[in-house]
Amino acid sequence: MMVQQSEIQDKNSSMEESTLAVEAHGLVKVFGDNRAVDGVNLSIPSGCIYALLGPNGAGKTTIINMLNTLLKPDGGNAKVFGHDVVREAQVVRQLISLTGQSAAVDERLSASENLRIFAMLLGLSRSDASKRATELLDEFGLADAANRTLDKYSGGMRRKLDLASSLIVQAPLIFLDEPTTGLDPRTRMQMWESIRRLVSSGSTILLTTQYLDEADQLADRIALIDHGRVVAEGTPRELKAAIGRATLHLQLADEKDAAEAIRVTQNVLNVKASTPERTLVTAPMADPDRLTDLLVSLREAKIHLATVSVQEPTLDEVFLALTGDGKQTEKGATTP
Repeated sequence: MMVQQSEIQDKNSSMEESTLAVEAHGLVKVFGDNRAVDGVNLSIPSGCIYALLGPNGAGKTTIINMLNTLLKPDGGNAKVFGHDVVREAQVVRQLISLTGQSAAVDERLSASENLRIFAMLLGLSRSDASKRATELLDEFGLADAANRTLDKYSGGMRRKLDLASSLIVQAPLIFLDEPTTGLDPRTRMQMWESIRRLVSSGSTILLTTQYLDEADQLADRIALIDHGRVVAEGTPRELKAAIGRATLHLQLADEKDAAEAIRVTQNVLNVKASTPERTLVTAPMADPDRLTDLLVSLREAKIHLATVSVQEPTLDEVFLALTGDGKQTEKGATTP
């Protein structure tokens, strides 16, 4: 879904009136007996990368399709830059771009031909369309394959072209629905850089993904979706803090110091320490400022360390803790 350049420019004043790119209250979507989205609330600031993270079937794509006007909500309401997605659907469509899990491209045509056609459909002249196609093919590393038909493209090349085709005119709000699914690690990182460039040049990104590391690397804020509900929302750091403290890892130079290292660590930090390995002492790290005190005490006790590290909980642990049974939340991360 793409919009004319002039139409985006005409909406600048409307965008300035709202600091939120997306505001949703109680969104509901029902398919038969399946309540796919069940009362979702979202507040997405402009100029950020916001990720919807959750398992298959959690409702991420359905939420995206209600916000981009492809589906009408069965309950609740949503606005994009202050415009209601139902009552002002045409205005919303002029402010957004959507990269779905596949693009409506012609396999018989080359990448260059597809992009030129899209550009002319959006109102660019033939010469401007050719220029824009060349720019995008170069930006996404497809210049060498510009004249190759798409049936000869790899999956990674296709995903790059999908994103390029939605950026012929860069919209204020860009929906990316699992943009890196199936890509190799190198291509995924290239796509991450492209996404960051979009935000630095003024767009807001609403991203759905199944990849925990992707959300951790890219997102300013994350909503964790499960069974059609937002079960937690916050920054990656807040979500990690919601399931537990960071852990201190002390790798000892000599295993005979383990017992004394545990004693010193427990006395200084006032926590219970353990030795999961013969030369490793671990302890919860509630107050990072105490680490200096601990290191001084260990040196005074003539305990030599090989390495010291403080490890936060991972988003994998957040995902497992907050989806399915046994959900829990604490400070920072919030639930409806």
